[in-house]
Amino acid sequence: MINMYVEFEKNIQYKHLYWIVTLLLLIPVVSIANSSTEVHDRPNIVLLVSEDNSVHYMVHFSPGGAKTPNIETLAEAGITFDRAFSNSPVCSVARSAVMNGVYAPRTATHHHRAIEKVTMPEGWEMFPHYLREQGYFTVVNGKKDFNMMEGNVWDEDGNEAHWNSRPNENTPFFYMEQTGPDTHESRLHFNEETFRTQSTVHDPDEVEVFPYFPDTELLRYTHATYLDRHLDIDKKVGQVLTELEKDGLMENTIIIYYGDHGGVLPRSKGYVYESGLHVPLVVYIPEKFKHLSPFKPGSRVKGFVEFVDLGPTILNLAGVGLPAHMDGVPFLGKDVSAEQVNERDETFSYADRFDEKYDMVRALRKGDYKYIRNFHPFYPDGLWNRYRYIQLAYRQWRDAYKDGELNSVQRHFFEERQPEALYDISSDPHETKNLADDPEYAEVLEEMRSRLRLRMRSMPDLGLFPESYLVKNAVQDPLSFAQKNTTRITELSDIADLTLLPYEQVKSDLKLALEADDPLKRYWALISCSVFGEEAEEMIRLAKDLIYDGSPVVRIRAAEFLGIIGDGDPMSILYDIVNTRNNESDVLLALNTMTYLRDHLGYEVNPGSIEPVVDSRQIGWRIEHLGNRE
Repeated sequence: MINMYVEFEKNIQYKHLYWIVTLLLLIPVVSIANSSTEVHDRPNIVLLVSEDNSVHYMVHFSPGGAKTPNIETLAEAGITFDRAFSNSPVCSVARSAVMNGVYAPRTATHHHRAIEKVTMPEGWEMFPHYLREQGYFTVVNGKKDFNMMEGNVWDEDGNEAHWNSRPNENTPFFYMEQTGPDTHESRLHFNEETFRTQSTVHDPDEVEVFPYFPDTELLRYTHATYLDRHLDIDKKVGQVLTELEKDGLMENTIIIYYGDHGGVLPRSKGYVYESGLHVPLVVYIPEKFKHLSPFKPGSRVKGFVEFVDLGPTILNLAGVGLPAHMDGVPFLGKDVSAEQVNERDETFSYADRFDEKYDMVRALRKGDYKYIRNFHPFYPDGLWNRYRYIQLAYRQWRDAYKDGELNSVQRHFFEERQPEALYDISSDPHETKNLADDPEYAEVLEEMRSRLRLRMRSMPDLGLFPESYLVKNAVQDPLSFAQKNTTRITELSDIADLTLLPYEQVKSDLKLALEADDPLKRYWALISCSVFGEEAEEMIRLAKDLIYDGSPVVRIRAAEFLGIIGDGDPMSILYDIVNTRNNESDVLLALNTMTYLRDHLGYEVNPGSIEPVVDSRQIGWRIEHLGNRE
């Protein structure tokens, strides 16, 4: 029976479909099979994770990057994956996919720092749990940051946790360590005095200025500072390697180094561009276990691997059977061939709420083509987000935009987006030339659109539900919720996709959706109206009725559309929701709209009128921003 699933997974076009078939056939979830491999013959596995660094800052992956001799030495004896991708450009969502082996929108773990952590379906565990069941000593040292309840995963957990705590030297271990926050976004939160007085190891005059940035002294200094931080994480990697060598463990230990997502100059962390997703990944496999890799030492692999594949790969390396619910497919270990891995050419990604900033973006890269679907394209990428704008380079870039000092490529970050974007990464690696409207690429656009739509619907993608709805209805059992709402998700997706067609062609469907009994159909119809903008002016009457809707999220979207159209003052509706709703995500959504309308459309906000009955750090950040004119 297990072999049938393995064969099915190899041949199906979208690997995450097979769990649906499993349920339909009423076949129970595949249990974790006991391997015939003796426990003491299994490799130790060490996972070293750095924060917020894409491939663009390490010379091993990109010209002009920092030299990282310890990581490079590891690669010389190991394998470099040149096309490794995080599924999300922010830590908690990315890490949730790694640990579950499941795409986050399938399990409602797609919002950064979940307002309420998700309870995983019965029988679904983080991958270290399965290692532990099979005799591994599981250890995590440092940051975890997951969006779901952990369950029975770790033998030891904490900043002092170590593999030496295992019961005896014959016990195989899985050890996961955060290499420290040296490359974290916060390391670029220096002040003006630091910028003026502290020098960098890397020469700011020598760094590459990405085409979407203005070429300024501050931007160059920020980039050079970030390259310096890579020297620090390389030292941390070296320290772990030295410890393993000292303990005589190098020839029994598989070592995996990767970055947890991209970053962290502006337009990277939090965004589904390559700068936010394309991560370094190096795997060292000692001679003793070379049979677990189809690649020779020193190889560079061109096949696509993504974060949902990491857990299944580690289980496969350990000789532990794979749970049937995982979306990922191993890229190393038993029964994996180099040809299979190098044929992989697709990765799926997503971005939703990041702290107090709401958005919904899905992306698919296949080969050199990258397709991005912006579900709220009226929001610019540069919508205010407190943590990002602590960085001086962000502020300078925004100020240059306000002062009219940027070219069209540099301005794009602060302007309305298109619902669809298509990029050819081979000729446009920084994703600055949108080909979606180019007739020459019409067939490519249609294919990529169809592939992404199929991905979302077959999961199904729970991002089509407002966060407050998920918190109330889904987080205790996301799988059952998704099964009950499969048809509804397709219907909501259809309404969202009306924006991909000419307005005259869809206006009758839009009107029907605005009048639908389902409040979430009304919700998405209003978002579609906002995308169409003035073209949808004839829907104003219906939108004005919906500002009194029984659903708070519908009221928010009605106010948003009326604000975009310029019909009346939407702020009174938003004040009412902020000041009466005892629900953090509804309040955050209303404040998000308020911020957009003020900062980008010129509406006035009276901070004295904002008196929420619920409080949180993110709500406080929004209110603080609305109280000033930044």
